[in-house]
Amino acid sequence: MNQHTGGKSVAVIGAGLGSLSAAISLAAAGFKVSVFEKNERVGGKLNVLKKGGFTFDLGPSILTLPQFFQSLFARAGRRFEDYVPTVTVTPHWRNFFEDGTVLDLHMDPEAMHAELRKLKSYTPALWDRFQDFLRYSRQQYDILDQGYLREGLDTLWDFLRHYGVFRIGRQIDFRRTMAESIRSFFDDPYLRATFEYFIKYVGSSAYAAPGYMNLMPNIQFQYDLWYVPGGMYGIAQGLEKLAGELGIAIHTRSEVAAILHADRTVTGLRLKDGQTVTSDYVVSNMEVIPAYEKLLGEGPAYLRKLEKFEPACSGLVLHLGTDRIYPQLAHHNFFYSRDQEKHFATVFRDKQLPPDPTIYLVAVTRSDPSQAPAGCDNIKVLPHIPYLNDQHPYTREDYLAFKDRVVEKLERMGLTDLRKHTIVEDVWTPYDIQERYYSNRGSIYGVVSDWSKNYGFKAPKRSRRYQNLYFTGGSVNPGGGMPMVILCGQKVADEIIARAGRG
Repeated sequence: MNQHTGGKSVAVIGAGLGSLSAAISLAAAGFKVSVFEKNERVGGKLNVLKKGGFTFDLGPSILTLPQFFQSLFARAGRRFEDYVPTVTVTPHWRNFFEDGTVLDLHMDPEAMHAELRKLKSYTPALWDRFQDFLRYSRQQYDILDQGYLREGLDTLWDFLRHYGVFRIGRQIDFRRTMAESIRSFFDDPYLRATFEYFIKYVGSSAYAAPGYMNLMPNIQFQYDLWYVPGGMYGIAQGLEKLAGELGIAIHTRSEVAAILHADRTVTGLRLKDGQTVTSDYVVSNMEVIPAYEKLLGEGPAYLRKLEKFEPACSGLVLHLGTDRIYPQLAHHNFFYSRDQEKHFATVFRDKQLPPDPTIYLVAVTRSDPSQAPAGCDNIKVLPHIPYLNDQHPYTREDYLAFKDRVVEKLERMGLTDLRKHTIVEDVWTPYDIQERYYSNRGSIYGVVSDWSKNYGFKAPKRSRRYQNLYFTGGSVNPGGGMPMVILCGQKVADEIIARAGRG
């Protein structure tokens, strides 16, 4: 056992990717780690459904930044590649617009240049501006990676101390929104819409998120986009296997009812069945606000201090098995709203179901035919919609009516007779997401990235109220998305290891 741990124990709430990352990092450092998960399998929102011969990935569909996964496995002296196979996806995305324009995104510059030549607005200057934008995106990524990501910065004051006023003012794009910065590079409406929707990774609005969030295109154009053969749930299975090898006790179907504490120190957990678990540290993968409210019993006065950490959006998730193949689809596809600015405003400002949503669609059989019977398509559909809110308290029936509108749009934009050819259907509303994962108001991506609300920051990883309570996952920095929560778990572990080393 690592001499710095002193045999200390950690109780982990939830078996999502962020908490598994923290658990693995801590166990590799010599801590005794136990994980308690309310559902029947590990993975959190990274989940799987087998139905009618189809295998549906219920959660994340895109793998980026595999180096963060590699660094996690390296902590345990293992290789990510030995546990989780990966292949690249080409093209990265296929973008469909109402006027019939189709634009693919490629990492390869020649292939990408060929796509831009299809645009009516193409000139050699457009290609130059495209390259300028990618350089700008890489600059934003590199500077945020060097501090915010790698150093685990948690607050605006951490940010100011690390970077200094000069670097923030000159190098980090924070004065403009994402959309404003994109418009400074492009007049072309197709490129504007495409780059605005990279904000999908964190479930926010390009018209409210700070400009530096334009680092996201660089994630794909520099590091590529990946898939796990056999289904994305293979990531969770790889983490579970490694956790078992490290001696981590994972208890599924073991719901946590309360975090026990004495004054400002947490002492362990109480499970729903009444069992108590003592520990030196607690790591919660339950989102920050639900954890304080449901597990710690904090009242309105304290919860008001957390209001700036507003939930990111939710989604209506459709899993469709069809008895035909739609050959126009790539692995990842986007069907755009006619007016994307209005779409963002409707979802994020007005908290309403959008009349004309931008729709993300995955046709996983383009990379992995094993996910559907022969001659069939496995299709996942995800339009972003508001989290559950009192301003517009939609019912399940409202969401099902919205589902019909989404499918009608897909049929209008080329997926002819989609309803007629659907032989398997599974639907998740925000209510289902909230109930299954206890996410804050059915949010998919944790905390919204909004400069006016939180300067783009999520909640800190260490509790400001309880000295040995830590959080991981999409509701804390650096935010949502698989690589970010994997990184978050490692940073949480680093803080605990440092604290234990200080005695």
